[in-house]
Amino acid sequence: MRGIVAVLFGVLCFILTGAAIFVLVIWVGAFFVVDGVLMIVGAVRSASASHMSHWLWQLLGGIVGVAAGILTFFWPGITALTLGIFIGAWALVTGIFELITAVRLRSALPNEWLWIVNGLLSVLFGLFVFVFPGAGLIAIVYVLGFYAIFAGVAMIMLSLRLKKAA
Repeated sequence: MRGIVAVLFGVLCFILTGAAIFVLVIWVGAFFVVDGVLMIVGAVRSASASHMSHWLWQLLGGIVGVAAGILTFFWPGITALTLGIFIGAWALVTGIFELITAVRLRSALPNEWLWIVNGLLSVLFGLFVFVFPGAGLIAIVYVLGFYAIFAGVAMIMLSLRLKKAA
């Protein structure tokens, strides 16, 4: 059943791209708020646990995330272009703050390169979507559709193999 639902969802991403973008607006807004709140919580915990100033960058990143989420909710009928700009700006700013935090923590944090890679990926993704907001948002919906179709087909094939093995 999961495979069938995933395939249907993927097909609907291509057929109802506008509706998928609207749903994406709601999900992205929710993600921005939750991610921002978690960044703020992390910053507050870091500030109370140490006297280092790196928590300030995390706090600012969290505030930007919450603000972007709230702006997204205030305009639920937002166009693909504007949402693309919000997503691009959020990813770009978040990536920059992640890079700053990773560099500041490099002496205290083992494997900080993972945080640096994450920050670089966020910056690159943000630049692409910010420069090409409409195409970036439609591409996100299409990639999600392709993923859902392929994952759904894989789940269906696995279920048939499991049924045959039983």
